[in-house]
Amino acid sequence: MHAYRTHTCAALSKDNVGETVRLSGWVHRKRDHGGVLFVDLRDHYGMTQIVADEDSPALALLESLRVESVITIDGEVKARNEATVNANLPTGEIEVFARSVTVQSRADELPLPVAGEQEYPEDIRLKYRFVDLRRETMHRNIMLRSDVITSLRRRMVEQGFREYQTPILAASSPEGARDYLVPSRLHPGTFYALPQAPQMFKQLLMVAGFDRYFQIAPCFRDEDLRSDRSPEFYQLDFEMSFVTQEDVFNTIEPVLAGVFEEFSGGKTVTSAGEFPRIPYAEAMLKYGSDKPDLRNPLIISDVTSHFEKSGFGLFEKIVGSGGRVRVIPAPNTADKSRKFFDDMNNWARGDGFAGLGYVTRKGGEFGGPIAKNHGPDLMADLYDELGLGPDDGLFFAAGKEAEAAKLAGAARTKVGEELGLIEQGCFKFCWIVDFPMFEYDEALGKVDFSHNPFSMPQGEMEALEGKDPLDILAWQYDIVCNGYELSSGAIRNHRPDIMYKAFEIAGYSKEVVDAQFSGMIEAFKLGAPPHGGSAPGIDRIVMLLADEPNIREVIAFPLNQRAQDLMMGAPSAVSKQQLKDVHIKLLEEPRAADAEKARTDQLGD
Repeated sequence: MHAYRTHTCAALSKDNVGETVRLSGWVHRKRDHGGVLFVDLRDHYGMTQIVADEDSPALALLESLRVESVITIDGEVKARNEATVNANLPTGEIEVFARSVTVQSRADELPLPVAGEQEYPEDIRLKYRFVDLRRETMHRNIMLRSDVITSLRRRMVEQGFREYQTPILAASSPEGARDYLVPSRLHPGTFYALPQAPQMFKQLLMVAGFDRYFQIAPCFRDEDLRSDRSPEFYQLDFEMSFVTQEDVFNTIEPVLAGVFEEFSGGKTVTSAGEFPRIPYAEAMLKYGSDKPDLRNPLIISDVTSHFEKSGFGLFEKIVGSGGRVRVIPAPNTADKSRKFFDDMNNWARGDGFAGLGYVTRKGGEFGGPIAKNHGPDLMADLYDELGLGPDDGLFFAAGKEAEAAKLAGAARTKVGEELGLIEQGCFKFCWIVDFPMFEYDEALGKVDFSHNPFSMPQGEMEALEGKDPLDILAWQYDIVCNGYELSSGAIRNHRPDIMYKAFEIAGYSKEVVDAQFSGMIEAFKLGAPPHGGSAPGIDRIVMLLADEPNIREVIAFPLNQRAQDLMMGAPSAVSKQQLKDVHIKLLEEPRAADAEKARTDQLGD
């Protein structure tokens, strides 16, 4: 017999009744029924009920153990009587009568419960993540993550891609978020950077002639965190040669749709080949966001023209100074009190906006200051244009175009949630396309890149030389699902002449481009194919499939919202010798406690 187990805790059934077996696992739960002890024994695969009574030599030892102790049980498989069968458990028709027990590891008092999965503070859960991962939901989430990655790999290989690895220690890039820097011991005063993405390397693989690349790529960005963002994350990074934007779409849609269909648990998924293409300008107008949640049926409209001359002086003043007025319908709100509308206004102010105006309508009668000042006839004209009914309310976002769009987008989401309009049980994908190549940066007082400086402008050199920079669109695109951006991508600019011109428009000289992007620009001068790709975020994919609100719930060992590893104590102070090795001197000495910990850790090494 094997030293630890003949079966896993999910393997036994009625077919094994009468057999002598050996199981190993964690004591998940204990129930004492007056001389009869029931123990749920758990391993990676499942659960088996162990029973011990006064005839069992194992009873006394099992009674003395805390939950989460690790044990090995020898016993006999018995059928449960019909009244005690657990139909929800794969092993629910049997139990194992314990003949002997070996304690592999005793557990002390737990810092958080495993059985029952009660809500617990995140700092405790992250400090004792190895215990938290024993909980059913967390265990299931990490298993789902593994299965999703396996499925993604298989689907990419089936599409003709090969997986290649790119460097982790790389050069710092002036673009994007802050880099995580790694000092060099051999080259004093210089630093490696952990990759924010394998962007340049994957493009260089195309230049090298590998045609179809993918990688489950680790990426690192030193940026402020939120529920859907982690400082270290993984993405399905891919790149293709000799492709158009449509080729990229047609390649990745079956991969994403297939993975979501495989793991959706019965939810509907946008079919491959049917992802809507929404131009950026349309997305910002209709949804107030470049990552719209298409489960929300509400559509934002621009009604600026209705307030060019209006009795409502505030809006007339905003419009007269170049501002916009956007509206969000609130259908069938005749039964809502004035408090509902006031609460929405207070919500907007609480989020830093000037306020959210509104009009109420009940049985065709308008209410609220905007309707009163604008007049019932003009308000009826506006409602007719929008196709609204006699019991529909309307919210107003007014201000500079960007501000009005941002408030309208946030209000669209809030109204949809408050009125229960968000469609459930589905994953709705779309592409956001036709991003502007350039934007005017008011802080810098100049034209700058709006998205990815290495994208091919639509119209190529002709557009760069003949169009207003703010009218030039790029071959850039985002994949969005249920309001989450899963990836950004582009058809790349592979021509040095076009790259120099694009950077010139943004105020960068040829010398600056040569200095900061020498590897890529020199490669393009030696024969580069047209190429493009994208990089869907794996953490966000799993977060959506697991129906979790926070990305940390689908990462085995995440950092907290302050980018700290509470379990391993990172980041931490290091010894003076370690700093000396990499030619670094701190401006401030670390606190005594940190320094002592670093010294102790060094001795331990």
